[in-house]
Formats: sequence, C-alpha cells, structure tokens
Amino acid sequence: MVLNEYLKKLNELINTVGETQHENIVKVAKIFAEKIKQDKIIHVFGTGHSHMIGIEMFVRAGGLANINAMLDDSITTAAGARRGSLTERLSGLAEIIWNQYDIDKDDVMIIISNSGRNSVPVEMAMKAKEEGLTLIAITSLDHSKNCESRHSSGKRLFELADIVIDNCVPGGDSLLDFNGVKSGPGSTIAGAAIVDSILVETLELLSEEGQPLPVFGSQNQDGYNNDDLYEKYSSRIKHM
Repeated sequence: MVLNEYLKKLNELINTVGETQHENIVKVAKIFAEKIKQDKIIHVFGTGHSHMIGIEMFVRAGGLANINAMLDDSITTAAGARRGSLTERLSGLAEIIWNQYDIDKDDVMIIISNSGRNSVPVEMAMKAKEEGLTLIAITSLDHSKNCESRHSSGKRLFELADIVIDNCVPGGDSLLDFNGVKSGPGSTIAGAAIVDSILVETLELLSEEGQPLPVFGSQNQDGYNNDDLYEKYSSRIKHM
C-alpha cells in the first residue's frame, strides 16, 4: 500500500534530518536561547509553501512568543498561486517587505526556501547579512546545489547563510514516483520538524539555566491566556 510506503519514507526523512543536522540544530538553539535572554526577536521568512514553516513557529500553543513571521500575501498563494510563483522571482521586492517590519541588527533571521534559487529569498538573505543579523537557512541542498540561481548575483540561499540546515528532501520535493510522475512531498513536514526541534532544544537550554520561558500556552484551555506575552511583544511583532 502506497500510504504505508509514504509514511515509511517520511519517517526515514525525519530520521535522516535528526542524524545529519543535529549539530546545526543545536547551534541554532543556542543562538535562540541567547537572543531570548537578550530580549531580541527571531524573524522567519519564506515564499510560497515555505512560508508555512514560519506559520508553524508563530503564535502557537507551546511556541516561542518572540517569533516574528514575515507574512506578505505578495509572495504566498493567498493572492493567487501563479502570481505568487512569479513575484518570488522579482528583484527589489525583498527590501520592500523588509521595510514593513521592525528588524534590529542584533535579531536573528531564518529564511526557508526549498530550492533557495529565487530572487526574493536570496535578496532577503543579502539584506539580513548587510544589516548584521545572524542568518539561518533551511533548504534542500540536494535541490539547490543542482539548480542555477534566478538572482543576478548567481547566489543561492545556502551560500549566504551563517548556518544552513538541510531538510534532506530530494530535488523536486517528492518522495514517491508514480510511473514517472513525482509526488509525496516532504519539505513542509521536514521543515516543521526542524523548527520544532530547535524550539524544544532552546527551551531545554533555558530551563537548565532557570531562565523564564516565553512560551504561548493553548488558549483553548479554560482559564488560560497569553496576555502578558502579547503585551510584551506586540509592539515589535507586526502580525501579533
């Protein structure tokens, strides 16, 4: 049954991520922990389906409150799938989006792009480096190393980041083959596993030091609210 094969491949993918990316996930968690202690913001950006990894991190039960998901309809499917796939290739758009957010040079930025080849994520990475932020990339190295950049610099996302986490997904983001038709996507599940692994490792590090944990609780639990965290971060996080 193909369902079982797909689930097996997803499990293998997550295990591969855990085995090969452990060191870099821990490195990022240490950065997160330090930035939380310094009261800094973690910005996360992705175009197309990659923006869903930002949403996974943003204002969720059990998630960090200092996450700023950079959600712009111009580079997602919200304003039209074909439109979004074209706009993510537009040079100059990244800086326009950047300017809509409160970003400090001592903050952190995570950029997610499976291919890492389009102009908007590449220019967002360039802007982050220009402004002095620590830059983390989540990408498919198998895909990105085997395609050409669509940016005039010739750079791909992984070539710009301080730390690269490989989502270990094969080129084309497909784990299955149906008579030559590729399907069985893996990047969203791998990406979510990566950022949630960073989350729990960060919380472990902070807990060991006795630090306060800026974590949202589920608002669907009676008598629970996150008002103190909203009050602390809403002035710096646009979509909160």
